[in-house]
Amino acid sequence: MLWEDDKAEEPQTSSEVLDLAFSMQCRQLPVDHLHELSRALEQALPGMREKGIAVHEIHIAGSQNGWERPDPSLGQHLMPSRRTRMHLRVPAPMADEIADRLLGVTLDIDGCELTLGKAKKKPLSSHDTLYARHVLMQNDEWKDENLFLQRMAEELGRQGIRIRKALCGKGSQINTPEGPLHTRSLMIADLKPSDSLRLQQEGLGEHQHLGCGIFLPMKGIQPAATPGDD
Repeated sequence: MLWEDDKAEEPQTSSEVLDLAFSMQCRQLPVDHLHELSRALEQALPGMREKGIAVHEIHIAGSQNGWERPDPSLGQHLMPSRRTRMHLRVPAPMADEIADRLLGVTLDIDGCELTLGKAKKKPLSSHDTLYARHVLMQNDEWKDENLFLQRMAEELGRQGIRIRKALCGKGSQINTPEGPLHTRSLMIADLKPSDSLRLQQEGLGEHQHLGCGIFLPMKGIQPAATPGDD
């Protein structure tokens, strides 16, 4: 854990990068869907990674098991609702073109059909508390969260961002044909507005096309708080 106090700056917004929130029709999704989603989007948007397009994990809080996450080993799936959205983080000048190209496209997500509807633009704002569901781990960081936090502070420092308060969560993994990617969730609090925007615009680390290193706003740092997805 890192914890320092500092003065806040005036809020800011970004005109360079934004999120596109697509309405979608989908009966069910694999729990671990990030690689298949990225692969399907790459077919619809060739050169997606080179263009700086990042893919958010499709977050569904509830399931057929209430608040318990479905177990893929039992053949269970995520069950999207009508309010569920697929989010892409894109360069603002490309937003209209991407929204038009994906409108009405049906993606094959490991045998599950996902049809995209209209996209709503969601500008990035300088929230002082940000959260990433997946940040790539290295070496023995799954054993020692302090090693992970130390590397995060170093990497963010190279981006000109100073960490004041940070917490990481338990590890998880994203399966790919090349092997699993081991990740941790990461929350960073008390960010300066300029640092918050920079972190959202640039992300942190590799594999942003697989949902890694993409930061979302949080309402606060209480344990019950969750990132806003709608």
